[in-house]
Amino acid sequence: MTQEKTETAPFDFNTFVVSLGRAAALHLGAPDESGQIQPIDLPLAQNSIDILQMLERKTQGNLSGDEERLLASVLSETTLLYRRKEKSLDPKG
Repeated sequence: MTQEKTETAPFDFNTFVVSLGRAAALHLGAPDESGQIQPIDLPLAQNSIDILQMLERKTQGNLSGDEERLLASVLSETTLLYRRKEKSLDPKG
């Protein structure tokens, strides 16, 4: 029995950061690759944001400029999306 190897991009810090941002977006109602939208799950989205915030703290001073900017951008965009979704779901409006 042989297994076929699939070619994937190398998994690096940037890929990890983007995957956390993508996970948060999916939990906030963004469509997946097949166009399906999963139920909104604010706690799971918050978990991804918490991990991004931890990465920002723990890697401070150890990232390249590009990595720093990517992390800040993904964290900012994801947090903004979370706040918007949270507000739209609040029955008090």
